[in-house]
Amino acid sequence: MSIKLAVPCLLLLAGPVLAADPLPDAIAAPGESIVLSVHAEGAQVYECKAGTDGKLAWAFREPIATLLSEGKTIGRHYAGPNWEHADGSAVAAKVAGNAPGATAADIPLLKLEVTAHRGSGVLTPVTTVQRINTHGGKLDGACDKAGDFKSAPYSAEYVFLKKS
Repeated sequence: MSIKLAVPCLLLLAGPVLAADPLPDAIAAPGESIVLSVHAEGAQVYECKAGTDGKLAWAFREPIATLLSEGKTIGRHYAGPNWEHADGSAVAAKVAGNAPGATAADIPLLKLEVTAHRGSGVLTPVTTVQRINTHGGKLDGACDKAGDFKSAPYSAEYVFLKKS
């Protein structure tokens, strides 16, 4: 087989492997373009609370995570939910859609609508935030004492988008 034939054949074989899986419709943002994509490492914090049935259970309280790009810390994610970039720009958002994580131990994928902007910088034009590729973050098991806190480590990718 000649090199001229081998290269296109290898490219055809590699094509589907390189393509990213499409996002579930519930979190897709058609017509929006990426402003920034970052990796997050952190924890989902839970509080032991009585449910509507009076039984104690772990209730999600807040996230706390470091935002990373090319191995460098470029911001943080915390309750609100809020995302702050090192350049001083920040956004707050509310959940607009969700889809299950890859496994039962993974927090859901999210689509969030930006509800507020602070500062000026890379996050200024952002209208939508997607949380994808989640790993971990769910907390299972009983809680014994109301007011106790526990955290579950997680990682995810946050994609910041703007309307075109």
